[in-house]
Order: sequence, then structure tokens, then C-alpha cells
Amino acid sequence: MKQAYEKPVIVRLEAGYLNKFGSSPMYSRRVRKAIDGVNIESLVERFGSPLFVFSERIMRQKYREVHEAFATRYPHVVQAWSYKTNYLQAVCAVFHDEGALAEVVSEFEYEKARKLGVPGHRIIFNGPYKPLRALRRAVEEGAQIHVDHLDEIHDLEALAKEMDRQIPIGIRLNMDTGIFPQWTRFGLNLESGQAMDAVKRIHSRGYLILKGLHAHIGTFILDPDAYGRATAKMVQFGTEVAERFGYEMEFLDVGGGFPSKNKLKGTYLPPDVAVPPIEAFAEAITDALYAHLPPGVFPRLILETGRALVDEAGFLITTIFAAKRLPDGRRAYVADAGLNDLFTSFWYKFTIEIDREVQGMNEPSMINGPLCMNIDVVDEGTLLPPLKRGTRLVLSPVGAYNVTQWMQFIEYRPAVVLVGEDGSVEVIRERETLSEVEGPERLPERLRLT
Repeated sequence: MKQAYEKPVIVRLEAGYLNKFGSSPMYSRRVRKAIDGVNIESLVERFGSPLFVFSERIMRQKYREVHEAFATRYPHVVQAWSYKTNYLQAVCAVFHDEGALAEVVSEFEYEKARKLGVPGHRIIFNGPYKPLRALRRAVEEGAQIHVDHLDEIHDLEALAKEMDRQIPIGIRLNMDTGIFPQWTRFGLNLESGQAMDAVKRIHSRGYLILKGLHAHIGTFILDPDAYGRATAKMVQFGTEVAERFGYEMEFLDVGGGFPSKNKLKGTYLPPDVAVPPIEAFAEAITDALYAHLPPGVFPRLILETGRALVDEAGFLITTIFAAKRLPDGRRAYVADAGLNDLFTSFWYKFTIEIDREVQGMNEPSMINGPLCMNIDVVDEGTLLPPLKRGTRLVLSPVGAYNVTQWMQFIEYRPAVVLVGEDGSVEVIRERETLSEVEGPERLPERLRLT
């Protein structure tokens, strides 16, 4: 068969140094033919492309690793699954089956948890926006509510008065832990005295009972010592509150933000080197607890882990649809998955694996998605060999914040499948259809074309 003519271009190739095994990055490439023993091509044949694939084995393994890291260092550890990270029912159910509470940040997520069967007393309700109706339901069902601002304190006091009962709460703190940018949008500030002023108000009114403290210092935090500083400040504040007002801190919630083995754009070191192990975070947090808690006092330590549990369990299979040569000489590929599926590609440089052995020298290549938008770039520049139409790429880790932030824009959202520990494959979200997209729409009769 005749080869299609391609006008020759001169592209400078940076071969790089040989590594200790004598191979060059110009010829090295990652090949993945299966996910948890299930063949890539068979997955596409059954469920189409693009396709999200989640590994139940990895999710359970990550949960147990985090629990072991903390529970072997501290006597009372509770994990809560962060719904905003990935709220697919099957994913949430796996973590609840492992023993996790539900941590939600909206009325929508609260309803998802309740519909899934999570009782109210096993839900932590965070977030800056909790409508009065949502607060009322959470109070009635015994959820653990973490107050974000003074107006929420006002709302809860009104509910307590209306219900003629005291309402137990936690409050969210924000503070300087040496992380920049500092998250001051959420919670009550420690250093300015705002948090203490809130406690004074709570005590003076008597409608609410302060049961614990919460802090979530940021996302993808690579400095375990920042958690140590945050924990120390929380304990010191809690001790002062107990001494001044008699509120005993029953729990300390250190939030989430633990990183996965993903690669932030602009970073040099690979994730295996740049990302500290979960044990380092456990050590920093528990050391701070033992250093600052009064003797014999062991409040519940709550973790709201999301990304570190699910990110590495998620894969996206995408198919090369076309290849072209850009004016600057780079090769560009059009894939059937883009920013509509991978919102986090704005921040992360994913691992890219090919589903087959491919001959030829690597060259700088761009991977674009299917959208008719200039920003639809999955990877600005990665070394790839010449890829034929129909080649599958496997991108990972993509389990966190993609199937919650994906969007119905230009293309349908793809199917999602779960590979069970026994190798079975089950659909946990069907590929979107036109009827589902248009379901909430209403067309006035006068505008109908037929």
C-alpha cells in the first residue's frame, strides 16, 4: 500500500545522555497492554473509546496503606472519603465498604451520600455554602457539621432556637503553615483572632456546642511538615478553648490534600522522587499530636483523603484519530479524549503509555483532544514514536477530580468501568446519550421545527 506523502521538515532532536543501562530517551517508551490483567483492546471493543477504567484493587490497597500508616502511629484514626474527588457511586461504595465516612461539601454531595445508604451520623458536612434547608436536614440526621463562617453560625443558632436543642459543631480554621498560597478563603482565621472571636460568640449564646476542629491547608501538598505545623496549631488552639470555655475537643480533622504519584507541570523531578510517601505525612501529624496534646488525651484523628486514594486507580484510554505536522515542526496527534474529559490536564503531566510496541525514533509531539477549541491540549510536548491512526494511549493517574469536573461540551462524556479484584469488568457509568443531555431542556411548542 502506498504511504501518504508528507512534506519533509527538519526538527532538532535532543537525544539526551545514555542512562546506566545504555538506552536513550529517544528510544525509550512506556507500553501498557492491560489494566489489572484486562486487555486494553478488549476494553475498547466492549465499551468504546475514550474510556475511563478504575481498579478496585488499587483503591482498596491505597485505603489500607493510608490507614496502616496512621493507625500504627495513633490509637484513634478515622478516614472520611472526599466526595468531591470522585463521587461515582461505585467508587464511593468501595471506600465505604473499607470503613470510610462520607465527607461532603455541598447539598448535592450530601444527597448523593444519603441516597447511597450512608446514614447521617457517618457524614461530615464541610464547605462554605450550606443552604438553610441543607443545614436543617444535616442537623436532624446527626451529621457532623464543620462551620465555615460567622453567617453559618448565625444560621445554626437560629435552627437550634427553632428546634429547642443545642447543636454540636466543629469549626474550620485557616492558618499560616508555611504553604503558599495560603488558603484563607475557607474557615476562620487563627492568627487574626477571628476563630477565637467565633468561639466566644458560640459560648456566649449557648445554642451550639463546639466538639472539634477542622483544617484543610491546601491541595497536593508536598511538605509533610506543613501538616505538622497545622496539627500543632490546632491542638494548641483546642487546648486554649478547653481551658477558657470548657469545650473538650473530641476530634481533630486534618483534612486532605495529600498528593498522589502524579506530576505537576513545571516540576523537574519524577513523582517517585518528588512525592513523599504517606508515612512521612503520618509521622509529621502524629508527632505533632504527641508533642502538644495533654497527657492521656487522644481525640479522634480524622483524615479526609481523596486524591491519594483514588488518583492512581484511574486510567483513561484514548484513541489516536489523526496525525499532522505543525508549522514549528512538531508532530501533533488528535485523540478522542480532551479537556472535556481531563480537566486536570491544565495542571498535571500524565504518564502516557502506548498499547503496543511501536518502531521508530521518538520525537517531540503534542496531543490534542477532539474539541474545536485551541485550549484543548492534553499534553503540550511529549516524546512519542510515529503513531498510526487507531493506536490507543493510556493516560494515568487520572482518578481524581476528572469525573467530577468533566463537562458536557461538544462531545458526550465517555463510559466508566470498574475492574474488580477478580478481574471482572463492570460498567459503573454509561456513555452519555443525547436524551440524557437534553433531558432537563424544554422546547416551547412555538419553536418546534417539526
